[in-house]
Amino acid sequence: MASDKKKILVVDDEAMIRRILTTRLSMVGYNVVAAADGKEALEVFATEDPDLVVLDVMLPKLDGYGVCQEIRESSDIPIIMLTALGDVADRITGLKLGADDYLVKPFSPKELEVRIEAILRRIDRPSFSGAGVVCAGRLQIDFNKRQVTLNEERIRLTNLEFNLLKLLVTRAGEVISRSEILQQIWGYSPRQQADVRVVDVHISRLRVKLKEDPKNPEFIHTDRGTGYFFQKVTELPQVLGA
Repeated sequence: MASDKKKILVVDDEAMIRRILTTRLSMVGYNVVAAADGKEALEVFATEDPDLVVLDVMLPKLDGYGVCQEIRESSDIPIIMLTALGDVADRITGLKLGADDYLVKPFSPKELEVRIEAILRRIDRPSFSGAGVVCAGRLQIDFNKRQVTLNEERIRLTNLEFNLLKLLVTRAGEVISRSEILQQIWGYSPRQQADVRVVDVHISRLRVKLKEDPKNPEFIHTDRGTGYFFQKVTELPQVLGA
């Protein structure tokens, strides 16, 4: 139950889907606003300041990919994309543009509720307590401020990307399976092989932001067939102000 009345923006050009999702999400305690096309979505986003966006891909005026790109220019708000496209490559296009997760149509409204709850719970979760700054070569991660710098230059990460990096860093040197990463960060277990592609795409985005050489990564390494691991941290966490 969403007791703190988080606001959800639902964007879909099908009136029935908007009505069903608005009703269901309102029933479990969310404040819901809706838009029927891409341009309206950006207008509502700007005026309503939602906590999360449920965004259909196939929209008139401006498709969901374009809306996602526009939002990511200024905000790290969570975005869950809805797609009727069957090809995996099409499904993950939104992830590459910065969406946090996706659901394939047709889907269960209950599954969407679970995804939304998991994402919002992750954002509201208290920051990594007791630790201050962790250094790994040129990379510095401030857990309390949720800030990352590379060569003293601030790197902008979404909430999801920071939590993903935090998971890897706090278990540095340990291989974490893609399934476990999905469970820890997205809050659900994979039901099919394509589900873990969400992890792969976000790892790829994180590597780009950390300016990693994909052929010779410095920080995030791949254990083929299993998952990912962060290089061993050379400087132990230090409590801020110490």
